Amino acid sequence: MNFSNRTCKVLLSLFGAAVLAACSTTNRPAPVEDRTAMGKASPPPVIASTTQPEVAKPLAAAENAGKPGYYTVQRGDNLTRIGLDHGQGWRDLARWNNIANPDVIEVGQVVRVTPPGSAVENAGVVVRPVAQSGPSVAQQTPVQTTAPAKPLPAASPIASEDMAFAWPANGNVIAGFDEAKNKGLDIGGKAGDAVMAAADGQVVYAGAGLRGYGNLVILKHNNTYLTAYAHNQKLLVKEDQKVHKGDKIAEMGNSDADRVKLHFEVRRQGKPVDPAKFLATR
Repeated sequence: MNFSNRTCKVLLSLFGAAVLAACSTTNRPAPVEDRTAMGKASPPPVIASTTQPEVAKPLAAAENAGKPGYYTVQRGDNLTRIGLDHGQGWRDLARWNNIANPDVIEVGQVVRVTPPGSAVENAGVVVRPVAQSGPSVAQQTPVQTTAPAKPLPAASPIASEDMAFAWPANGNVIAGFDEAKNKGLDIGGKAGDAVMAAADGQVVYAGAGLRGYGNLVILKHNNTYLTAYAHNQKLLVKEDQKVHKGDKIAEMGNSDADRVKLHFEVRRQGKPVDPAKFLATR
């Protein structure tokens, strides 16, 4: 709004200096924004993000690493191999560890490999008494601070080294047991020859998901022993099926092998042992 000089004098006498600013705007042009390089406005300040970097979540059961009854997953593992190495079926491992997809486990993941509450797991537990109020320490009778370890339950007769297995095939032994190079016996034969259960048991695996074993059957006989039958051309049993000693469970083949043969393993609590110690002399 512009005022004449006369009007400004009248307003000045009435309102004083308050109108000087208004009067001084008479005929003043609007300011021009300087858009030259020297007059560019400063860029808006950069506001640091308050979002914290994503932190990798710890793997399931990581706090149990190294404890008795637990195993840390290594590169190349799957539940079938872990089960074979610890005398368990993969379905039990999946159930004990709440693994929804048994094909997805991670390196570094810690999995339970013994039943909950098993003697192996409890063997690592140390019990200490709760401190009680009472007389001074000098007046008290010394108290044992660590409970004595409880002896593990005695193995059942079926879990002894004297357990007998039947020969799983009729061919000749073409490769003996070697803990480092051959974890079982290799038995020769022709494609289609019968492969038989070495003892009563339950099928805990039937498939070809374990590298180096081809078409494989694993039987669980009790809480101590598993037997494995590898390189078959055809599997005749399904997982969870119960079988009896001498039942035909597969046909001999050369899947994932250089010749037709049966690779037969005996696992005692997951550790390979010489099958010849459990088989009758021919």
